[in-house]
Amino acid sequence: MKTEKVSARLSPETAKKFALLAKAINRSKSYLAAEAIEAYVNDQQWQIEAIIEVIKEADEGRLATDQQVQKSFEKCGKKIPFKFAD
Repeated sequence: MKTEKVSARLSPETAKKFALLAKAINRSKSYLAAEAIEAYVNDQQWQIEAIIEVIKEADEGRLATDQQVQKSFEKCGKKIPFKFAD
């Protein structure tokens, strides 16, 4: 598998914990960093995709009306005491 090199700056406390963790699981710090970054990116991918989709919908003018927003909040027991700007 082809890989790319990255670097990061850690506080001394985090760097020490990171080194101890790598040693405890008998893995290199590079391996541990790659696994952590991959897990984080994979966990956050749904959010990135959702943001891109919402921006696309907004660009197309597909936005909720004031009434739709109010109704959604009311389902949660919240009342919005103002009208949104047009």
